[in-house]
Amino acid sequence: MSTNQVKRAFKYRFYPTDAQAAELSRTFGCVRKVYNLALAARTEAWARQERVNYSQTSAMLTEWKKTEELSYLSEVSSVPLQQGLRHLQGAFASFFAKRGKYPRFKSRKKSRKSAEYSSSAFRYRDGRLTLAKMSDPLDIVWSRPIPDGASPSTVTVSQDAAGRWFVSMLCDDRPTMPEPVNAAVGIDAGITSLVTLSTGEKITNPKFERKDRARLAKAQRNLSRKAKGDGVNRVKARRKVAKVHARIADRRRDFLHKLTTRLVRENQTIVIEDLTVRNMVKNHSLARAISDASWTEMRSMLEYKAGWYGREVIAVDRWFPSSKLCSTCGTLQSKMPLNVRTWTCDCGTTHDRDVNAAKNILAAGLAVSVCGAGVRPQRSSPGGQPATKQKTPRREP
Repeated sequence: MSTNQVKRAFKYRFYPTDAQAAELSRTFGCVRKVYNLALAARTEAWARQERVNYSQTSAMLTEWKKTEELSYLSEVSSVPLQQGLRHLQGAFASFFAKRGKYPRFKSRKKSRKSAEYSSSAFRYRDGRLTLAKMSDPLDIVWSRPIPDGASPSTVTVSQDAAGRWFVSMLCDDRPTMPEPVNAAVGIDAGITSLVTLSTGEKITNPKFERKDRARLAKAQRNLSRKAKGDGVNRVKARRKVAKVHARIADRRRDFLHKLTTRLVRENQTIVIEDLTVRNMVKNHSLARAISDASWTEMRSMLEYKAGWYGREVIAVDRWFPSSKLCSTCGTLQSKMPLNVRTWTCDCGTTHDRDVNAAKNILAAGLAVSVCGAGVRPQRSSPGGQPATKQKTPRREP
């Protein structure tokens, strides 16, 4: 069982009053405005071979509030505005460290509507959350309790494209999990079967996007008939499309959470493939199915949950020939087309393609776990291409 303390986000839906919705909408707009102004100032300074840091943009914010044009920035809480400047500072830090691209300006229509409040800008008492500039607490649907005795360090309020309101509270937690049943398991990701385990179990891909494809197409056709602009009818049509997308995403995320929690609960070590989904979706015949499978999100969930509960996730190199390698004798087949689902090795063993791949992935991952991440076997050897051990960073859901 793990007793490590981690930062964990607890997300809930809430229903604001008209006054609260108006206040939050103003706050979202002001956060976006300040972010864009600061980004423009830093970009101009960058062109002059100068750097502007967070403290300087914070001083700029004070001066902006004194102008007649931007005086409305003083009407909302200053904390979300300062947090927006901190996020911009983090984006520039990632850019300079070559971990991300140059920050982009936030769009009124396309950017995420959110505002972050630190502990000085909200009050949480007896299960009631009240934000700055508001007299009444938010009407939150407490779908699950936060840890006993925990108090949120930050609160993030957001509104999605479907018009739903959410509040995410970051708390300290010590998540626990029973001792694992199995020492290790290998996982082969697929489309028909979302995952195939080295134990032989196959978990069917629910294909949520395909189930709602007709409903989504109808909503998109209705949107395409509306004149472009900010007309009420087009806004309503766009909202309907967003609701269908939200339904698909919610059902997929719920399924992946249940699946990854089960895998982490039952296994101490989980071995997966280091798939390059970004390149795989360039195959237009498979792009839609690959996106619906959401392998990247599943891996992300496995990694941060493993970090919470003291488990281990190992990613095998993407070039490891797991499907063409016989898990019994180690013979490497020269070809293995995608339409071949079962095959018989020269040693006489008949393999299910996916189960065999999962067994090989498990063997390669365990070899790296024992011998170290620096081990890089030859591609043509029974061990296949090298497997690389990945860290499991702590992340919030």
